[in-house]
Amino acid sequence: MPTPKPLLALLLAASASMALAEPLKIGLILPLTGPFASTGKQIEAGARLYMAQQGDTVADRKVELIVKDDTGVADVSKRIAQELVVNDKVSVLAGFGLTPLAMATAPIATQSKTPLVVMAAATSSITEASPYIVRTSFTVPQVVTTLADWANANNIRKVVTLVTDYAPGVDSEKYFNQRFTANGGVVVESLRVPLRSPDFAPFLQKVRDAKPDALFTFVPSGVGAALMKQFAERGLDKAGIRMIAEGSVTDDDILNAMGDAALGVVTAHHYSASHNSALNRQFVEAFGKANNGLRPNFMAVGGYDGMRVIYEAAKASKGADGEALLNAMKGQAFESPRGPVRIDPQTRDVVHNIYIRKVEKNGGQLWNQEIQTVADVKDPGKNR
Repeated sequence: MPTPKPLLALLLAASASMALAEPLKIGLILPLTGPFASTGKQIEAGARLYMAQQGDTVADRKVELIVKDDTGVADVSKRIAQELVVNDKVSVLAGFGLTPLAMATAPIATQSKTPLVVMAAATSSITEASPYIVRTSFTVPQVVTTLADWANANNIRKVVTLVTDYAPGVDSEKYFNQRFTANGGVVVESLRVPLRSPDFAPFLQKVRDAKPDALFTFVPSGVGAALMKQFAERGLDKAGIRMIAEGSVTDDDILNAMGDAALGVVTAHHYSASHNSALNRQFVEAFGKANNGLRPNFMAVGGYDGMRVIYEAAKASKGADGEALLNAMKGQAFESPRGPVRIDPQTRDVVHNIYIRKVEKNGGQLWNQEIQTVADVKDPGKNR
């Protein structure tokens, strides 16, 4: 006897409801041990704060955050991503504290049609490694070209560049030098230091000998304290050499540990814990309460905003996975603790304000105080 049509409709609706009730599993792959552990801990804290504020259910699906430590090693990231996709059947891969980790995982996202949300890594070309990658962090060219414009306009004529020798460092050197020289500046020398266990002393001696107006530098988040210490010890500041930097160097997370040597350093970045908005003040306060007084940095914002993009995409796609979830991430626009943000639907990259900041002391603490805003900056690396 055939099933009555009304009953069949009910069964189909129940089946669809059960499918939607499957957990929304997010595989968060981060460096939680090793030299880049602070990056992973900030991203995880930002992601967990968003979940605490918004709840652990979205589009009738329970959100499960599966956190894995890749130790900052690309082969480990790739293996973990494969396990998360095949064994855990995650709907989203997310995190990625360094460029090589995101690049190693990109083919897995493509093959499995799994959206991959980059919350930290900043090399321009990352989103081109897979059509399933969406970025909520920033890109190095956005930041360093803005800083180069500021340098040209502020009597800096001659620079030496000093960057960490991996993809974001190479991006920093390339895009800063291109913009700075196009505006009439001179790059005297370009120096690169190793990613692992860098010793800045011999490089800083070369900088001092070259006598530039300024040192432009990029090092990964967490490494800036060592660079700042050696910059002061070598007396570059007393020799009249200014430091200008990509914002990771004066990372909010470690800025106070740098001491007064950091005062006056000018950087460009997309987020500062001192950003003057009601939403950011709420974010900083909530983050500190949830993390024993820790100050959030740009990595925390990348994780926080990344979770927002995932949640809102799940709502818009009515709990779907794969292409539908990815397409709902594209074109999102919202107010973030960093300011206005949107995801470019063509490049899947983040578009946001870039701020020129100066390290100043306020209330006995050091802060990256914003002194200039350049609005709605796309990634210049995508204009090639």
